[in-house]
Amino acid sequence: MIDLHCHLLPGVDDGSRSVEQSIQVLAAMELSGVTAVCLTPHFSVAEIPQGLPPSHGTAFAALAAQAPAAVTLHRGVELMLDRPVRPDLLDHPGLTLGGTRFILVEFTRMVAATSIANALRQVVQLGLVPVLAHPERYAACRPQSVRQWKAAGALMQVDAITLLSSRGRGARARDLLRHGLADIMAADNHGDDRLMKTACLYLSELGGDVQADLLAHRNPTAILADGDLEPVPPFEIKTTLLDRMKQLLGGEEE
Repeated sequence: MIDLHCHLLPGVDDGSRSVEQSIQVLAAMELSGVTAVCLTPHFSVAEIPQGLPPSHGTAFAALAAQAPAAVTLHRGVELMLDRPVRPDLLDHPGLTLGGTRFILVEFTRMVAATSIANALRQVVQLGLVPVLAHPERYAACRPQSVRQWKAAGALMQVDAITLLSSRGRGARARDLLRHGLADIMAADNHGDDRLMKTACLYLSELGGDVQADLLAHRNPTAILADGDLEPVPPFEIKTTLLDRMKQLLGGEEE
């Protein structure tokens, strides 16, 4: 498995607070089968002119010196599209996922579907591929809207643990899978116990081995290789099976 969205760069945002905390999480990821991780601290378009803070590089060096050898660390950011994207975004290295043309992006919680589509098009016009983090967080996340976002050139990253939630976000995340609109999965770990393995086991137990492999391994691998992704076949999760699997896996409500 490859996790392209986490907040384990220590002491730089609302994620892990120390190298020790990050190492503990990376060790758990290694045991769960994760072989590569992209560290994606929060950043915003408003901050781009100043570039990434030197503290990010210092934190990465400290973490890399102690990280498990079996887990390859990559850098990137989770870019908040808080204002129109400017061409100078391309002048600042370190923003994309592992130095590829793919960039993880997010929005404020209350945002219109058309605003998301317009911002994603701006990113695409720069020659980048926006990967929308946790689209299920947005009330505007409906299949018809997501199809427009993908038509604009964006990819969708669903949160692994959210798939186990029976609340609104969980229903929207499962709806993306049902319509074949999800491209990758990530844990969005903030120095806690969120692991991709939980969702992969969940999907596999329900007969979604192909989907789990594409979401957690093959498509993230393609992103790090700056290659092309494969479509994830539609997969419907029945609510009764969801309740049963949550009991078996110990999934928690959001």
